[in-house]
Amino acid sequence: MTPAIGAHPHYSVAGQVSTAKPDDTTFSCQLTDPAGCYGPTQIRAAYGIDKLANRGIDGRGRTIVIVDAFQSPTIQHDLTTFDTLFDLPDPTFNIVAPDGLTPFDQNDANQVGWAGEITLDVEWAHAVAPAAKIALVLAKSNDDADILSATRYAVDHNLGDVISQSFGEAEQCMLPNLLTAQHQLFAQAVAKGITLLASSGDQGAAQPTCDNTSFFKAASTPASDPNVTGVGGTHLLANGTTGAYQSEEVWNEPDFQAAGGGGFSVEYRTPAYQFAQRLPSRGVPDIAYNAAIIGGVLAVWSSSGQGADLVFRFGGTSAGSPQWAGLIAMTDQLRHGRVGSINTALYGLALAPGVYKNLFHDVTVGDNTYHGDVTVDGFAAKKGWDAASGLGSPQADRLVPTLALIG
Repeated sequence: MTPAIGAHPHYSVAGQVSTAKPDDTTFSCQLTDPAGCYGPTQIRAAYGIDKLANRGIDGRGRTIVIVDAFQSPTIQHDLTTFDTLFDLPDPTFNIVAPDGLTPFDQNDANQVGWAGEITLDVEWAHAVAPAAKIALVLAKSNDDADILSATRYAVDHNLGDVISQSFGEAEQCMLPNLLTAQHQLFAQAVAKGITLLASSGDQGAAQPTCDNTSFFKAASTPASDPNVTGVGGTHLLANGTTGAYQSEEVWNEPDFQAAGGGGFSVEYRTPAYQFAQRLPSRGVPDIAYNAAIIGGVLAVWSSSGQGADLVFRFGGTSAGSPQWAGLIAMTDQLRHGRVGSINTALYGLALAPGVYKNLFHDVTVGDNTYHGDVTVDGFAAKKGWDAASGLGSPQADRLVPTLALIG
């Protein structure tokens, strides 16, 4: 069987794009308390991104690279519609298909799932850093070798400052030669000052078995690579209108058989930046972000097969990687250059409790046990780093300037 990487965010229709003024556009899932979904204004307020924007920090002059597979034939239209709906500027947006663009097959559920992923990644990287350029690099399929080829093109051609990867699979399921090649490529990227981000997975401490018939305890690659910053999942509790932050807990929604990925690598030793955590091997995630399904983010998607200009609610750790990429673009803007790998800086900040508490939301409630056809015991949240929420989610208005100074 050809190894393939999975990327299937959770989504459901939240409404239809209307002709209402953007500031007046509210969806019913935003009206519960806490909110059942969020638009850009609310997420930006909850994580302090709006305070950075008020200082003119919006990612200008930087480029976010998003790696995905197949295509969404409506992504340019959907991004423009998303911007109109939520009063955002249109970015410089380029699509690169280095090995050829695979024709879109509306009847292929795998391709439709990736089209949804593309929608989420592009629109929400842009929502966080609206002035950053976006380069969408599309692999011809989601086979491991094809994903790696697309990523190699992005690195070799130095397409951007930060690369977001909202996909993954169990380390054990990637062929050893490809895993080695990927690790070498990531080292080359870091040497160029490129920041690498990857989602940690949506089945908690579990990953699909290599034949996709069940689940087993495993860490997800590429998030587990020591050169990559792994992004886990939280459930953000905030006001659906103002975005006022209330609290966060580990993302775990048994009704959807979904939870934030995390665990320990069987491929990589404990990196130096995690020595203080006394881990048995490389632990993931490093950081976290809202990934809830009931509490997800809104995006415009017209290639779902359900109709044009529909607004969907998306959930999954897929949402966190592109949004963190937006934060890195803002960091690079403020730094006037690339911050590069951020893991050493992140864990260094965590060693100073008085500093750490002002830069992160430390998630201390919940666990990432997987509740599906099989149960896979996960890891509990605790003070500081844990294998369910990493170091926590960002207080961006403080963390971004700090990373720009010390990264």
